[in-house]
Amino acid sequence: MRLDSDESPTGGADPGPAPHRIAVRVYYEDTDFSGVVYHASYLRFFERGRTELLRALGIEHKVIFAEGGKDSFHFVVRSMAIDFIRPALMDDMLGVETAVAALGGASIEMAQRILRGTEVLVSAQVRIALVAAGKARRLPRDLVARLGQGLPGHNDPKVTRS
Repeated sequence: MRLDSDESPTGGADPGPAPHRIAVRVYYEDTDFSGVVYHASYLRFFERGRTELLRALGIEHKVIFAEGGKDSFHFVVRSMAIDFIRPALMDDMLGVETAVAALGGASIEMAQRILRGTEVLVSAQVRIALVAAGKARRLPRDLVARLGQGLPGHNDPKVTRS
């Protein structure tokens, strides 16, 4: 699933659940010398969006890290494709939308957008891997259940996850 400027975060005819959304204000520290958001700042905005989506689903990084032991894991960004469409400016109030696009055996694909009102400024496709002891690990069933809410076929054992 891609998020183009005129598409919903969940794509085609069946929009699925609404994307998770957070508000982010652009501060001076987020901009370059001209008051335009520096390109790397969008990565931080996207990270906040993914973290808050996980938190809304009851998945908290602090708890995962505190558990430790053989069941301990963490998330790493495996790949990210970003389209910079329009610039954000100092003092803009932005919305960061995040939606789970697909679940793989050891990965999560998310579609994200940064908007100013209804205008899409930046979109990203992100693949996140679940890693334990330095190696990819399958997504635990409870994590799949939480992340897959609203994804077509996520509860159907005949559907192969990407």
